[in-house]
Amino acid sequence: MAEDNEEEAEPAVELGEGEPVEGAPLARVASRLYWPIQKSEILRKEEGAVIRTPDGPRELADVLESVDETYFQSKHEFTNEVRSVVGTGPIPTADE
Repeated sequence: MAEDNEEEAEPAVELGEGEPVEGAPLARVASRLYWPIQKSEILRKEEGAVIRTPDGPRELADVLESVDETYFQSKHEFTNEVRSVVGTGPIPTADE
């Protein structure tokens, strides 16, 4: 049975409002892949993919050039390696 106050609760994040953000979230790109996977296969499957980073949008191929690993056992390993290159933090909007 649902609680009565569920209908009154506001969403945690308003969607569809605000400035656009260029590029795809890293998690979205990673979710389209199967694990384990080679770096060359990621580049083939995600050719031209642009990801969101704290410094603005970057091509995934450019980021992976800075990653020494050639084989990723898991999604977690892949995202950690990419984040070690691009960093973490707020993502700028298209107008910033």
